[in-house]
Amino acid sequence: MSQTARRHRIGDAERYQAVSAARERFLAGDDRVRGVRPEVATSWYRCREQYHVDPSLGTAPPASNQDEPSAEHTLEHEIVFAQLGGAAASIASEVEGLGGVVTVTDGAGRLLTVQGDKRTLVRARDSNMAPWSCWSEWATGTNGMGTALEAPGPVLISGPEHWCAGFHEWVCAGVAVRDPVTRDAVAVLDVSAWRANLPSQTAGWLSKAVGGARAILRQRARDSGAELAAAFARTRAGSGEALAVLDANGKVVIADEAASFFLGVPARVPALDPAVRWQPGLDLGRLARHAIKEARIDRGWIGSTQIVTELSSEPRRITLRPVFFSDQPIGTLATFGAEHGDAMERERLEPRLSTPARIVGVSGERMVLLHRPEVRFAEADGNDVWLITDEGRLQAAVHGIDRLDEELTGGEFMRVHRRFIVNLSCVRAVDRGPRGELSLIIEGAAGDTVPVSRRNVPAVRRALGL
Repeated sequence: MSQTARRHRIGDAERYQAVSAARERFLAGDDRVRGVRPEVATSWYRCREQYHVDPSLGTAPPASNQDEPSAEHTLEHEIVFAQLGGAAASIASEVEGLGGVVTVTDGAGRLLTVQGDKRTLVRARDSNMAPWSCWSEWATGTNGMGTALEAPGPVLISGPEHWCAGFHEWVCAGVAVRDPVTRDAVAVLDVSAWRANLPSQTAGWLSKAVGGARAILRQRARDSGAELAAAFARTRAGSGEALAVLDANGKVVIADEAASFFLGVPARVPALDPAVRWQPGLDLGRLARHAIKEARIDRGWIGSTQIVTELSSEPRRITLRPVFFSDQPIGTLATFGAEHGDAMERERLEPRLSTPARIVGVSGERMVLLHRPEVRFAEADGNDVWLITDEGRLQAAVHGIDRLDEELTGGEFMRVHRRFIVNLSCVRAVDRGPRGELSLIIEGAAGDTVPVSRRNVPAVRRALGL
């Protein structure tokens, strides 16, 4: 063995021991974990605090439709699975040569296919890495397939980074294919090896292999945008109400003059590509997702509820009527003022996971678990998010301010700008500009100032009682 190979083997052993020790401390309740990558530490936190996964688990549990009733496979998903199955077969020979296996799961972590080295497949069966087993994080803890469902990009989970002790002999790399509209995971492609490191080109194999599936979903999203715009044109011709059309995530594809006034978006400017669709001043995401869920059950469903617009503290009725493309709901026609349809009361909206009690920040190799009141505000810098806290400026473990916004939804936190989320209880003063703009002065020695975007000004004023 060369000196380079020997040093590499020693380095792997030291990292294995360090991560094992960190895991044991974390299992014992120590929140100040060092020497563990942020994405792994964040996954451990979810496993311990939210999912309550047994760390001594040795095999993946069987999957069940009752586990994830919202993860029904559509025709579009089946096409993606078939494309990924072919992609997995195309890299299977390289993976088999390494003594590894390649797997495909659906968006709920249910394993669909597994292929590769025959001896490793025997090991895989011992862990129930077999079709229709469940490898989501909530079922099986930190692992390449399940953690890829939670992460914005490719993940590598090695040895004791796995939450469950029964999988510590595995090294796994996974990447999710996501719906470009909802950002929900549709599938995961994963490469796993037993007691062996994966080569550096693994990430390249995965990225290349999922390219075709991502292209299918992007084209579908553009086609659905065109269909939503066409539905708007057909409906607008015979409607006297304010009208907009929303995609499956609550973004605006096109709105007429009256609806644009309520929503704070340009009038009659179509945004067909999901990357450029309009984000309304109102948070309509939950209503839109609820409408899609109901439409999958009943094609004739129409829903109605009351919302508060930016222009008035008085509630205004909104009615949602699903739009279908290839027999699948892709969005809704939103009519302001109409009063027919099933009532969408707050308690009937799609339930969310309980809000995490802690927010995870990272400082160097140290993971810091923060109580929510310790965070004064969050600021986005590209895909990185910074938390301004009682312990100073920490990088958020999650990527993207939209993801952090989902974790902080409710309570004292409010998205006041596309780059800022503020803890309203930490606002010490408000500066008013000559044109009605607002800036929030945050308590603390630094006296940080956070701008409020124009369309968020009414909501912020109401929240602060101004």
